[in-house]
Amino acid sequence: MSRVRAISKPILRRKSSLKITLPQAVAQIQAEHPDASVEVWGEDEHRIGLKPILRRVWCKKGQRPLVTVQPRYKWTYLYGFVCPDSGQSFWLLLPRVAVAVWTLVLAEFAAAVGAGESKQIVLVIDQAGWHRSDTVVVPQGVHVVFQPAYSPEVQPAERLWRLSDEALVNECFSDLDGLIEAQTERCRRLCEQPEIIRTHTLFHWWPKVAIP
Repeated sequence: MSRVRAISKPILRRKSSLKITLPQAVAQIQAEHPDASVEVWGEDEHRIGLKPILRRVWCKKGQRPLVTVQPRYKWTYLYGFVCPDSGQSFWLLLPRVAVAVWTLVLAEFAAAVGAGESKQIVLVIDQAGWHRSDTVVVPQGVHVVFQPAYSPEVQPAERLWRLSDEALVNECFSDLDGLIEAQTERCRRLCEQPEIIRTHTLFHWWPKVAIP
């Protein structure tokens, strides 16, 4: 029963505040910044590497498709930001996850979307240690809201990976450079397809915001 409530009306925690629903957090931020536009984004990280991602494929009846694989354990991380209401997305490829890296990621994201006095960003993220650290520097105009623990189903950015993985599935890359090049091109194309992003990430309960 509690799981159903978590999906339909997720309870989140704004940094340094009590638990509130996401619509309540958005309304609070709108009230604090009445002259600014407000956008609600989600973010997550996805580990990708030289261990193959395999998926089923169509083939002619009676034939068996073959895929070349060479499992190796070298990794990089894809940071994916999404605004489900508009279908906007923002991507970064970085070698690891860490508190210092997360601070740089937030700064890059804030600059890219124009967060500041006239645009306030509500950013929904999970409770990973590098997200929650007190040493993280949150840029002006960005308001962090934590999703409940162990609830990936309420994070729209989780829906990005099936789209971003399209460039990697059933492929064998000789090194990380080749994988990163393919992933970068795929993310660039996804940025140009906001309607596809929106279709995959806009939950029915995701809050709508009024632009002043």
